[in-house]
Amino acid sequence: MSPLPELSDEQRAEALAKAKEAREVRANVKHRLKMGLLTFDELLAEADSVENVGKLKALAALESMPGLGKVKARRLMAEIGIADNRRLRGLGETQRRRLSEHFAQDSASGA
Repeated sequence: MSPLPELSDEQRAEALAKAKEAREVRANVKHRLKMGLLTFDELLAEADSVENVGKLKALAALESMPGLGKVKARRLMAEIGIADNRRLRGLGETQRRRLSEHFAQDSASGA
């Protein structure tokens, strides 16, 4: 493992501010999912265009979906073949399609 880079106080403050913004963006996305203000397809589109959303772990996003807790989210990921550490931007086309179909069925049966 390489040693940590030497950062000036200004660089360190900039890096901390950037990390804080990334956490806030991801927290906001998870909140919007939980409240039903964001659909899963909208989430995937946002993950493609917003870097901080694309870096959100798929498991964290699924756990934020209404009606899906930790156990069901892990079961769904295993069923589709998604690794626990996979991020949204790293999902393959088949994985995205199967997740979208899953949530389309849920919204159709819940309506």
